[in-house]
Amino acid sequence: MAEEKKVYARTKGIIEGAVSGFCPGCMHSTIHKIIGEAAEELGQLDNLVRVEGVGCCGLGQFYVTHDETIAAHGRAGAVATGIKRSSPDSLVYTYQGDGDLAAIGLAETMSAANRGENFTVIFVNNGIYGMTGGQMAPTTLVGMKSTTTPGGRNPEEHGYPMHMSEILNQLTAPYYIERVSCDTPQHVIAARKAIKKAFEYQLEGKGYSMVEIVTSCPTNWGLDPLKSLDFLREKMFEEYPLGVFRDGGEKKQ
Repeated sequence: MAEEKKVYARTKGIIEGAVSGFCPGCMHSTIHKIIGEAAEELGQLDNLVRVEGVGCCGLGQFYVTHDETIAAHGRAGAVATGIKRSSPDSLVYTYQGDGDLAAIGLAETMSAANRGENFTVIFVNNGIYGMTGGQMAPTTLVGMKSTTTPGGRNPEEHGYPMHMSEILNQLTAPYYIERVSCDTPQHVIAARKAIKKAFEYQLEGKGYSMVEIVTSCPTNWGLDPLKSLDFLREKMFEEYPLGVFRDGGEKKQ
């Protein structure tokens, strides 16, 4: 007898019934969910195009049902530029980690933002390289241990953590930049609101927007999921405070 093929239902852009390959306590699953919800609320699921970075972000290909492609490591900003320019009516977003966006992809990130390209960036900042082995990332905290900094990040040797929202906020062209998290129900609601706003601005042709999401990585932090939340709130939020850095749609006081 032929093996019965399981058919997954499409709900909010996510393959319902698919088993997540993300580690326990990782926030990628929640972020995928709220991206789909935001797009569905805007009636844009069939118009949504995702450009994935390499690493844990690339696992999204197994869970989303809207159009998507994987860029070479760090090149999501360049790929998204090409897609949006050739298909301007599509709702295009990149989904990138800190290593992909702020290390090997720093030039692509800065250039796309500086040009004011009309797509949305979802930047997942967990302060470390995830899938590739827990190496130090540009956003790794001072003193934080990784596989490449076993004694902790030393600014004299490794430099300081990079604050991408603050850096991009120095440029003229970006329209909307906000840093959020998904560690509490309230923060999840705020993150979904930020993603929806970024999508709305893109549909209005306002230009470049980035939603940075500060998250935990229990596996590579060497902490259980609950303790990783404590580290997130006590250390990561101190280095990367949540808030709006720029919102071109808000009236200036």
